[in-house]
Amino acid sequence: MSLETDIKQTKPFKSQIEKTYVNLMFTSNWAVDKQHTLFKKYGLTIQQYNVLRILNGHYPAPITINGIIDRMLDKMSNASRLVDKLLQKKFAVRTTRTDDRRACDVIITDEGINILEKVNTELQIMNKEITGINEKELEQLNFLLDKFRDSN
Repeated sequence: MSLETDIKQTKPFKSQIEKTYVNLMFTSNWAVDKQHTLFKKYGLTIQQYNVLRILNGHYPAPITINGIIDRMLDKMSNASRLVDKLLQKKFAVRTTRTDDRRACDVIITDEGINILEKVNTELQIMNKEITGINEKELEQLNFLLDKFRDSN
């Protein structure tokens, strides 16, 4: 289905760049909605999932809150609050650093790794079901998206 049909647009876009921005926003929201539905089953938000992925990628070494912030996809999220939620769910542990009492280290727990594996398994299945493009096209799309961001 075309973007114009999906958003019920009757007038043409003023330019291809305008259509591209609208298409990026629409597609991003569509993908986030799909992920939100999946993560909700596990009591996670998209931002909490992102932090779990960061912790898992850094495992077995701990990472500071600032290190998490540097790697987050959503720069507007409050990393400390997200880590607090993961601590409550026992998906992470936090310890105060001995060299800097203002900083703390965060590490993913076995429970966090297990929930991440379950979510990732379902996410892979969902991705195969919803993507209508092949690996070569995905590579091309990623190249174009990187190029689009690099132009600014």
